[in-house]
Amino acid sequence: MTTPPSLTTPMTEHLAKVIAQSQGWVGFDVFMAEALYAPGLGYYANDLPKFGVMPTTYGDSAVKSDFVTAPEMTTLFAYAFARQIAQALEHTQSDEIWEFGAGTGALAQQLLTALAAMDVKIRRYTIVDISSTLKDRQRTRLMGHLNTVQWADALPDAMNGVVIGNEVLDAMPVQLLSRVGGVWHERGVALDTSKPHAESPVFVWQDRSSELRTPFEVTGEHDYVTEIHQQAQGFVQTLADRLKTGAVFLLDYGFPESEYYHPQRHMGTVMCHQAHQSDTDPLTQVGQKDITAHVNFTGIALAAQDAGLEVLGYTNQAHFLMNCGIVELMQAASLPERVAAQKLILEHEMGELFKVIALGAGVSWTPLGFVKGDKMHCL
Repeated sequence: MTTPPSLTTPMTEHLAKVIAQSQGWVGFDVFMAEALYAPGLGYYANDLPKFGVMPTTYGDSAVKSDFVTAPEMTTLFAYAFARQIAQALEHTQSDEIWEFGAGTGALAQQLLTALAAMDVKIRRYTIVDISSTLKDRQRTRLMGHLNTVQWADALPDAMNGVVIGNEVLDAMPVQLLSRVGGVWHERGVALDTSKPHAESPVFVWQDRSSELRTPFEVTGEHDYVTEIHQQAQGFVQTLADRLKTGAVFLLDYGFPESEYYHPQRHMGTVMCHQAHQSDTDPLTQVGQKDITAHVNFTGIALAAQDAGLEVLGYTNQAHFLMNCGIVELMQAASLPERVAAQKLILEHEMGELFKVIALGAGVSWTPLGFVKGDKMHCL
């Protein structure tokens, strides 16, 4: 279960110290948190390019990014989403938007432009992002909206408004569980002590006995690896504690619990992204590539309900965007915009894998994006 050694970097040295200080072993959630968010070193805390456009040709060296999200693909995503946000602002009688993990600022810029065209007045648009590099990029992009946009490092005790997060939950650290020989363990990371004179730290998987279990029984006797999402659920509970009146829209790739813990999904969902390529080895090139896990939307819904939020809707991205009028928008768009928008709604692209969940505080209503194709019964 070893991985090839990486070149020694400040990131690998930092992680080696973290592991050594934890008696030689850390849970994967700790490893993932450090790999992504260690100040100045982690993937989302360093200066490496991350978000961008898709390569025009395979291996295009001009593309200095690791992945692309919907707002970078086409403005039609934001223009459709804006219709949902406008309805939410009206139903909750609010004029404030909170965006978590705003990336390049593309979604914020496009939403503010679209809402202005709809004559929807936004008093304040608050971005919560831990990356100083991305904050600088966002400020540059949002220069024309600085009278409305602000940045926050922490949440206030009370919030009102509409909260959005596009591909935020998948970047929250997860714990790994492994069933080996019928016995459940927590899978963590250790240093390879068989090579004490190696030029750089080598990280290896190591299982430890644990009382942790999956929330949904995994049938069968075969070996199995999966994730549990305590941090993502904690994030939703924090929102519930602070949001007094408003709505939350979270978009990400994932499944309901019965699909997430399906017996055939025996290798888990942890993936890494670098230069528009994917791999399944988070123990190499640490800090240089993104690490993600698919979202258990049943767990998100239950955490929200337990904390006092109402689940207003759950569906796939295709239904959500079509309910919000993206097909109509496509008809008036250029051919490149239509081609890009198709990727958002086609089943074999992003239309089915990506899901949208809506949560409400203080007001019960049916959001526009879920009037057809709601899948709450699948949660």
